Amino acid sequence: MLGYLLARAGVEVIVLEKHADFLRDFRGDTIHPSTLEVMHELGILADFLKRPHQEIREIAGQIGDEMIPLADFTHLPTQCKFLAFMPQWEFLDFIKEQAARYPAFTLQMEAEVTDLIESGNSIVGVRAKTPKGMLEIHADLTVGADGRKSVVRERAGLQVQELGAPIDVLWFRLTRKPTDPGQVLGRFVGGKIMVMLNRDTYWQCGYVIPKGAFTEIKSRGLDAFRADITSTAPFLSDRVGELTDWEPIKLLTVMVDRLSRTHSTPQEKGII
Repeated sequence: MLGYLLARAGVEVIVLEKHADFLRDFRGDTIHPSTLEVMHELGILADFLKRPHQEIREIAGQIGDEMIPLADFTHLPTQCKFLAFMPQWEFLDFIKEQAARYPAFTLQMEAEVTDLIESGNSIVGVRAKTPKGMLEIHADLTVGADGRKSVVRERAGLQVQELGAPIDVLWFRLTRKPTDPGQVLGRFVGGKIMVMLNRDTYWQCGYVIPKGAFTEIKSRGLDAFRADITSTAPFLSDRVGELTDWEPIKLLTVMVDRLSRTHSTPQEKGII
């Protein structure tokens, strides 16, 4: 999005993506009304809404046997009075296509940043590994957006302070049937929490566990984990058998961080 906005303003920008495509699972999929409003202001909302998505105007959570309203977006003073669910690869492909309309925008796939280029007390670009060999890109401004294990952040001497989070999440998918209940974002039953995202043909499920408890859960066995799922969402009892091993159950380690500056490191100049 930053690359798109810079190119739209006539600023030459190069975005490096280390993968060959955007097809990643278990990533954030919610497009909030405020984000949709920005797209409206940019004149790209109509095209965006042509992409596969779901529109949620009200969100409920199931606590025990009771359904509790959690949010109602229909009163918002925005163009879109709903929360949109869209797979993140669809969102990124859309932004890529919009940005590609501007000559100042360049996207290079399969380019993994491995180091920063320094000149004096400033960072003036990056080195990246590509299938064709190493690449050097010089820039007035380098923006690091390479995740929680950021190479850019580490090379720049920016330190992360972990503030801690009491939970982790196990992500997996189960078949969705036409007779299943509608969208219920969260289910809270007997001290258990599970988030379910409607993917049309399947449910993307996020089962909340105590921090660091995955090893213990695995030691209890798959049958016990399947029982935990069905106790939270009983209608899934006829398909939890789709989880035949632990491989498709992905651990998301929840982290809350903030950056702090290392004052002895001069390379902070010229990097975000």
